[in-house]
Amino acid sequence: MNTYANKQHAAQSSEGDSGVALYPLKFEPILRPMIWGGSDICKFKNITPAEDGIGESWEISGVEGKISIVGNGELAGKPIDEVLRTSKARLVGKKVYEKFGNTFPLLIKFIDARDDLSIQVHPDDKLAKERHNSFGKTEMWYVIKASSDAFLYSGFSTQITSDEYIKTIENNSFTDKLQKYDVKTGDVFFLPAGRVHAIGAGCFIAEIQQTSDLTYRIYDYNRKDAQGNLRELHTELAKDAIDYNVYGNYQTEYTNRLNQPVELVTCEYFSTNLLEMDIPLARHYNALDSFVIYICMQGHCTLKDNNGNSVFIGQGETVLVPAETESVLIIPSETTKILETFIK
Repeated sequence: MNTYANKQHAAQSSEGDSGVALYPLKFEPILRPMIWGGSDICKFKNITPAEDGIGESWEISGVEGKISIVGNGELAGKPIDEVLRTSKARLVGKKVYEKFGNTFPLLIKFIDARDDLSIQVHPDDKLAKERHNSFGKTEMWYVIKASSDAFLYSGFSTQITSDEYIKTIENNSFTDKLQKYDVKTGDVFFLPAGRVHAIGAGCFIAEIQQTSDLTYRIYDYNRKDAQGNLRELHTELAKDAIDYNVYGNYQTEYTNRLNQPVELVTCEYFSTNLLEMDIPLARHYNALDSFVIYICMQGHCTLKDNNGNSVFIGQGETVLVPAETESVLIIPSETTKILETFIK
């Protein structure tokens, strides 16, 4: 994956083709069957016929080999990277385009885990560039739904050294060093690159992350595949990527406020707000040099922009609002819950 190569194009004009009309964009979901996949994604997104075993739905992706395709309007059928190459800063914002070029900088997913996922860590930008010529991977989770016994791991509960880390993998005690959380709908976790983490069985989450598919698999419970083979681990690669510090609380605490934006996460890679509303809510972007993504967690609404474009957003749908849009009015048909994501 050579995402850094695209940055050289940002040195050219970032204005984009003014002849291409932009509007709020929907994309065809990329459904990914997984051995650990559940049955919630198709139901949540109202996809028929429903498929079982879908572990992930990539809602917006600029990852090489898994590029999202526009699903609505005049640009339907075009891949997001083609729209970005044509529209440039008009789609993503001037500062964003100068930094990321023709690589769309965020990856939006739904993840449905029927079984425990492997314990993982992601490298930061520096290590990812050195090893893979790629961006690193900072991400966040929003729990959409969870079974009564659902849990996840985030960070360490006990201080260990890099050498002790290797020993715990060898003697199968690594999970004893991790912070375990029982989870419920609405729980939020911020996962900067370097934080060890894993999604447990019964978790259905929305994930917002940097555009990167780099994952170091640390531990997989010694599970074997259908052929009796252990899955590949990246124990040594992960050793230098892990943040071994212990922090007080790895869960994001917030207080929900009806009809007001609530900040969940803000970092250099993305900022995310929760919008829960039962009346129309206006959002103004005059001071924001970025696209905005809306991900509908509950209910449905109509989004109208300042150019007269209108789009319906149902539960499980994701919409990309171009950076050149000055404002939108979100009109809920019922109590609606939406994640709002952009780059500051």
